[in-house]
Amino acid sequence: MDKPLKLYFIPYLAAGHIIPLCDIASLFASCGHFVTIITTPLNAKILPKSNNFNVQTFEFPSQKVGLPEGVENLSAVTDIDSGYKIYQAATLLREQVEHFVEKHPPDCIVADFCFPWVDEVANKLHIPRFAFNGFSLFTICAMESLKSHPLPDNASGPFVIPNFPRDIIINSTPPFESKSFVDPHLTIALKSRGFIINSFVELDGEEYVEYYEKIIGHKAWHLGPASLVRKTTQEKAERGEKSTKDVQKYLTWLNSKCDNSVLYISFGSICYFPDKQLFEIASAIEASGYDFIWVVPEKKGKENESEEEKEKWLPKGFEERNKGMIVRGWAPQMVILGHPALGAFLTHCGWNSVVEAVSAGVPMITWPVHSDQFYNEKLITQVRGIGVEVGVDEWITAAFRDMKKLVKRDQIEKALRRLMDGGDEAVQIRQRAQKFAKIARHAVQEGGSSHESLVTLIDELKQLRDNKVLN
Repeated sequence: MDKPLKLYFIPYLAAGHIIPLCDIASLFASCGHFVTIITTPLNAKILPKSNNFNVQTFEFPSQKVGLPEGVENLSAVTDIDSGYKIYQAATLLREQVEHFVEKHPPDCIVADFCFPWVDEVANKLHIPRFAFNGFSLFTICAMESLKSHPLPDNASGPFVIPNFPRDIIINSTPPFESKSFVDPHLTIALKSRGFIINSFVELDGEEYVEYYEKIIGHKAWHLGPASLVRKTTQEKAERGEKSTKDVQKYLTWLNSKCDNSVLYISFGSICYFPDKQLFEIASAIEASGYDFIWVVPEKKGKENESEEEKEKWLPKGFEERNKGMIVRGWAPQMVILGHPALGAFLTHCGWNSVVEAVSAGVPMITWPVHSDQFYNEKLITQVRGIGVEVGVDEWITAAFRDMKKLVKRDQIEKALRRLMDGGDEAVQIRQRAQKFAKIARHAVQEGGSSHESLVTLIDELKQLRDNKVLN
């Protein structure tokens, strides 16, 4: 019998990076390979309980970068300086990780592209390395295209992605700081043996896979949607941090609602809006009159806010008057999206949220904020036609309340109604979304595109290992 592979996965220290990479690691483990996740003690706590892999933790050097003890994850900080300190501390993990890898060499390392130093470590020890960053391939192609054909220095506002398979207009120009962080990381990631993509070929599209391999000259492995590895309600509920409310509360409430009648609103775990923007969202929800679940991470732990505090972000009496749930903190997103009562998802277009919505067949209302989100929006709305845009055009560097523009309630309400009021456009979008959900489920099953990709990748890794032994 074939000897199992020994694989190390090193996710970046943010829930949006850890969760999908651990799901991908589970795919390899379920094929009988020895998988180890390398992380820090507090991040190990958000790994799924029902896992089939080993966990190796290294002390997080909080004090060396001036972070308080117990802060080891991007979702534990609420400002850009602390976010950068998390990155610095993550870089300081190199010595411990390198020492471990040297003593216990694996057959392969899959590391987040936010750890560019893994490239040097892997090369030095002759270990094959694959890169992961949780982006769609469409987005990586767009970013690469912009790197090779930069916009003028003074460019701002919307632009057409240069030298691309089709004309795609992005609503806003990426901020300089954002590009200057991502581009060098992408350059190093492209030296790896391939990018691991949490998506399926049919969603990104063959033309972008071709573009990536021909124009960029790199290999991409679509292994997703990785979240579909979680089958039971409990497994879905255990993905990520501990839910603020009991999962059964959501299910009981959703069971009392009609199909496609509930609006789900979540901007991910690290996107913090100013109070006046939350107020506009609340006003739009109220004006539209739909049942809703609204996740507000910026209000985590503030269940007992004074009325005065509350009125800064919620119209007076909002919670008494409206048929909805406000979640201050973390919600079991997969459980919610998978419920038939869900009609639409107002999202920041973070790739995990997108691919989870696609897997559940839920159409999206798009409101990108930073990073890869403005590109993802166009894949959802323009390329695949499974969502509508709120129409935002402010691209900020990080997700910490530094928005300058206010998106007004009328604009938000109009976008909500386009999907929730059930007109012809909404019906067609919903049908397309449901079609993609079927394709997503098939992709990860035997004979599906992502499953085939996984099998081929495992074979390639075995060959690399066996050739190394022979040499």
